[in-house]
Amino acid sequence: MPSTPVSPSQHRQVPLPRTWSVSAIEIVGVLVANGLLIAAMWVRHGGLGLLTSLSGQLTAIGELTALYGTYLALIQLVLMSRSPWLDQVFGMDGLAVAHRWLGFATVWLLLGHGVFTTVGYALGDGSNVVGEFWTLITTYPYVLMATVSGALFAAVAISSIRASRRRLSYETWYGIHLYAYLAIALGFLHQLFVGSDFIHDPVAVGYWVALYVVTVALVLIFRIGQPIVFSVRHRLRVTNIVTEAPGVISIYVSGRDLDQLAVRSGQYFVWRFLTRNDWWRGHPFSISSAPNGAWLRITVKELGDWSKALQDLKVGTRVFIEGPYGVLTGARRTRPKVLLIAGGIGITPLRALLEALPARPGDLTLLYRVRDTRDIVFQSELETLARSRGARVHYLVGRRDETRDPLGAPALQRLVPDIAEHDVYLCGPGPMMQSVEHTLRRLAVPRGQIHAERFAY
Repeated sequence: MPSTPVSPSQHRQVPLPRTWSVSAIEIVGVLVANGLLIAAMWVRHGGLGLLTSLSGQLTAIGELTALYGTYLALIQLVLMSRSPWLDQVFGMDGLAVAHRWLGFATVWLLLGHGVFTTVGYALGDGSNVVGEFWTLITTYPYVLMATVSGALFAAVAISSIRASRRRLSYETWYGIHLYAYLAIALGFLHQLFVGSDFIHDPVAVGYWVALYVVTVALVLIFRIGQPIVFSVRHRLRVTNIVTEAPGVISIYVSGRDLDQLAVRSGQYFVWRFLTRNDWWRGHPFSISSAPNGAWLRITVKELGDWSKALQDLKVGTRVFIEGPYGVLTGARRTRPKVLLIAGGIGITPLRALLEALPARPGDLTLLYRVRDTRDIVFQSELETLARSRGARVHYLVGRRDETRDPLGAPALQRLVPDIAEHDVYLCGPGPMMQSVEHTLRRLAVPRGQIHAERFAY
């Protein structure tokens, strides 16, 4: 297996992923419309009649927080389904931000449901709140189940707080998040048998059941079904492992009919290497070479236990993939000139773009930021591509300090004087990307010309 770019004569045409005719405004519009419909159905089955007393008002708030907490939980499942049309519209960055904030909102709404409902019932019964809570979970059907569901949602939310996330391994964090599925299932049973919508309004019953069916279908199709079909069809296996730099390896994967696997340079798959101990772990890695119909390549830096374990992979190991995902592709390009800015192992998707983006000589520029020359990955490949494509490659080596920033505004203006006329593709460590995006805006590069994705390693 070669460790250099495939020659043009070896390339086989690879189909492009399907594009979806949907916009962010349309998706948000549908979500808002459904939110209004939920409120209208609550009014239809007599929700306003609760507002005549304080206990009724609190109970009404409890019902609404339950409805909207459940609705947001279903939206969360849709975000977790890896549906390609969502990925195309929002990208992984956008989906991650939405997932984070909707997740916290879900937990607060469901917590509010428990608090407001308990206090409202306590006022109505003339009892204290603690006694009412105990009565609810011990005598009312499915309330204990709902309490467990809320606790599971809270555990997922707590594990997502940055301070907690830093202390948890990826596997532990991922395992906790899987409990969100159980939490939603328990919440559905509570809603089915106790929820006022399901008891009093057949139209609402049909509506909510349809929401659950559509949500589960998206998860089954895109999170489970499609990856199984892809992996069975293409029968992927590890065919070579190449050391690129200290602690950095490239893994070559071959299979059947790879010229029929639709993927763009800059995209990534979630990879599972089916070994005895690690078959269940999935991690996102970009392809580090342009699709060629013969093999796929990812390049991995040793950053933890799992990435370290990949160093010991055996040739012949079977591979399971999910994807492709990501919007750091030529489909977002708006200008003839392109600037690629990579930091560290963030070179992987940009190396594939350098090979694949159509361009005239002089239109492609790569800035590659590393702390030490030993950290440069693909140097011979990059220089070969630069010569063959008429591209410019600049290695920005050394540590940043108060007087020197290799990716600061003066440096970028010196290296790329007409930077505002470029599309800029950016990939690297989070702090670097945030700093560079701020600098690019200071240099009058329009937001629509800045393409960045933090999950594109």
